[in-house]
Amino acid sequence: MLGIFLDIEANGLNFFYNRSVEVALRIIDLTDGRELDSYDQIVSQPRDVWEKSDLSSLKVNGFTWELVSSGKPEKEVADEILTLFHKHKIRRKQAIFICQNPSFDRAFFSQIIDPDKQEMLKWPYHWLDLASMYYAFTMEKAINEKEPLPWEVGLSKDNMAGVLELPVEESPHRAINGVDHLILLYSHVVGFPLQVTAN
Repeated sequence: MLGIFLDIEANGLNFFYNRSVEVALRIIDLTDGRELDSYDQIVSQPRDVWEKSDLSSLKVNGFTWELVSSGKPEKEVADEILTLFHKHKIRRKQAIFICQNPSFDRAFFSQIIDPDKQEMLKWPYHWLDLASMYYAFTMEKAINEKEPLPWEVGLSKDNMAGVLELPVEESPHRAINGVDHLILLYSHVVGFPLQVTAN
């Protein structure tokens, strides 16, 4: 099974009028943790889209008009992702998406590659979220070891990292940093079975 660890940065939180400004992913073999491929690209947007940016989002991800205008058009980004997924034979039942916040990432990813196109190509429709995995992991520990409950700890990646004694995500938040931090946390919360066996 392949995991598509994916993160998207956008110029706001509302996918009705905000757009993706960066998409990054790593394709990982979930049995042993091997990275098979990666992709990271700034997505250019027209000026009228940029003018609808949410300033608090831009403060978090550090994107500027100069940076966004230097990216590739959405169509070119879509074509590159399509080529990458074709290369690795990405199909449902053979791969899953893993994100921190799939309700956000899936909506913005679908702006780049239409959901009907994804369905036609039989891409995975399971988008798993790390927060739920961590919630179950923390709940079990809380019950068995009398540790704090998940909602007492918080479900942001930085809160999870603090509990796991791991570094927080680099700032400003860029998509590839988000992917790498996501994989780091996943490896500690869920793990890769054959990697664990080898140790």
